[in-house]
Amino acid sequence: MVLPGSVLIVVENLPLPFDRRVWMEATTLRAAGWGVSIICPTGKGFEAHREVIEGVHIYRHDLPPEGGGIGGYAREYAAAVWHQLRLARRIWRERPFDVVHICNPPDLLFLVAGLYKILHGARVIFDQHDIMPELYEAKFGRRDLGYRVVCGAERLTFAMADVVISTNESYRQIALSRGRKSAADVFVVRSAPDLARFRPVEPERSFCRGREHLVGYVGVMGPQEGLDHLLRAIHLIVDGDDRQDISFMLIGSGPSLADLKCMAGELGLDDYVEFPGRVPDDELVRRLSSCDVCVNPDPKNPFNDSSTMNKILEYMALGLPVVQFDLKEGRRSAANASLYARPNDDKDLAAQIVRLLDDPGMRTEMGREGARIMAERLEWRHQVPRLLEAYDAARMRPARLRV
Repeated sequence: MVLPGSVLIVVENLPLPFDRRVWMEATTLRAAGWGVSIICPTGKGFEAHREVIEGVHIYRHDLPPEGGGIGGYAREYAAAVWHQLRLARRIWRERPFDVVHICNPPDLLFLVAGLYKILHGARVIFDQHDIMPELYEAKFGRRDLGYRVVCGAERLTFAMADVVISTNESYRQIALSRGRKSAADVFVVRSAPDLARFRPVEPERSFCRGREHLVGYVGVMGPQEGLDHLLRAIHLIVDGDDRQDISFMLIGSGPSLADLKCMAGELGLDDYVEFPGRVPDDELVRRLSSCDVCVNPDPKNPFNDSSTMNKILEYMALGLPVVQFDLKEGRRSAANASLYARPNDDKDLAAQIVRLLDDPGMRTEMGREGARIMAERLEWRHQVPRLLEAYDAARMRPARLRV
């Protein structure tokens, strides 16, 4: 066993500790004796630029307002890289690190990691949260210059990494093939909740808003999440099936939230669909624990088919039955804890939701199966040994590019 050292974790997508996966990684490493520093953005209730939580040193930076399109992303990424380089230099002076752990998206964090690999021989761990070429195509629907830039950034990120941490087997295969990594350098560490902290509570009937049933969703509200499919399915349930006994709760925020609210209004669903926005963790658990069924409407495409959606694992952790389109990694995670609609078929998605709502015995059995899968195979305690093994592997790699 290699003795622990010090790590700099770089995240752009979410602030810490809001990003549950990275926070579990950080606190696990801290408990194992590692010194942990994090660079991340401000936001979502975490506005302090410097903070220490549970022994983890967090350095946050501001980002420009979220913009749409490629231009908005370019402004965000340029500002983020500048702040990351600035803060990494400060952290190096205050808390020198042996490992740089970069978490995509985007695949530009190799710029920070590469500097410290070249100058100081730091090992680099690439935490592969998303497959960016597929994500780009899902968002923009084209393979243009931007797509080629994303592919190039991914190649450079894999090339810079000594070790890759993948969230599932599909991502691992991409790291082995497209990333040209050896099997000994790629570790699967799933993004499953810690059941000691993320557990169901007593349902609260008030969330049903006077109706018999409650169907829930939690997650980012962007163009690739399929919430338009879900709203059309809800319209089929309420209007087509004349089901007025079901409330729907769509938790989260994102660039498509305003458009989704407009769409719900145009479909006459304002009285049936609640958009509570992003909520604190304790309220999230209370709301989800009050649901009869939870939904993942991600449509079938190369990105979603290969990705493990955190929402599915969170539903299962709370013992909730799931309805989703039939996607490869979604089925691998949920197995018999979910019903599977034909991909991208709004009518079948509606039918599977109603089928599950009308069968309480099936709901109970599937909820128990999901909780069992989580407890026996997927929850965070099963991922800890793999994370620490990946860090041991990184520390044992010979230092290269030291000058």
